[in-house]
Amino acid sequence: MPDTALIHSLLARPLNGEQIEELSFSCIDREATGHTFTPDQWQVVRRLIHTTADFTLMDLVCFSADAIAAGTAALRKGSPIFTDSNMIRSGLSQARLGSVCPAYGKESIFCHVADEDVAEDARCSGLPRSLFAMRKARAVVDGGILLFGNAPVALLELNRMIIEEGVRPALVVAMPVGFVHVIESKDELMKLGVPFIALAGRRGGSPLAVATLHALCTIINKQICA
Repeated sequence: MPDTALIHSLLARPLNGEQIEELSFSCIDREATGHTFTPDQWQVVRRLIHTTADFTLMDLVCFSADAIAAGTAALRKGSPIFTDSNMIRSGLSQARLGSVCPAYGKESIFCHVADEDVAEDARCSGLPRSLFAMRKARAVVDGGILLFGNAPVALLELNRMIIEEGVRPALVVAMPVGFVHVIESKDELMKLGVPFIALAGRRGGSPLAVATLHALCTIINKQICA
């Protein structure tokens, strides 16, 4: 057993949370050489790496040409946000959202997966709750920001709504994780001509969807300060 605990090295040279984050991003920028992302796209990708410590995500992140512009414009005007899980809803920072549009509040973020009527529809149909949660959010889809980190079936239903009903989200963050319907839900979305930031393949998750939206807030704040 060592004589001295490692925490004493930090106590001897104090760093606060913001300084640790900046050092982390410096490490990422130094190690991630040779990428072809634009500066704004890199703000998103580096935050995904920061969230996971996984540089292989660089090979999986896909952007539509209009993703950053569409997403930041939607955030600036306080567009409604739909999430496919309450984990994402809880993870979104009200302070970050408020910094880009003061109109943002908890009532701006919609997640219906735990609603009683959604659960009842799922029980009666034998289908996942996420499908009915997506249908219930129909009113906020047009012009809304949609975050998927868990439910590929919800993303498939959104794709249907885009194809059959002509809905037009402001931005879709397509990062559901899993093994069933995951790859095809993302692949279909990326062919539909709507703004998207997607993580190809099976990987994804709530933290990555949250990190993506937070990165867009950072882009806006940098623009404001410039």
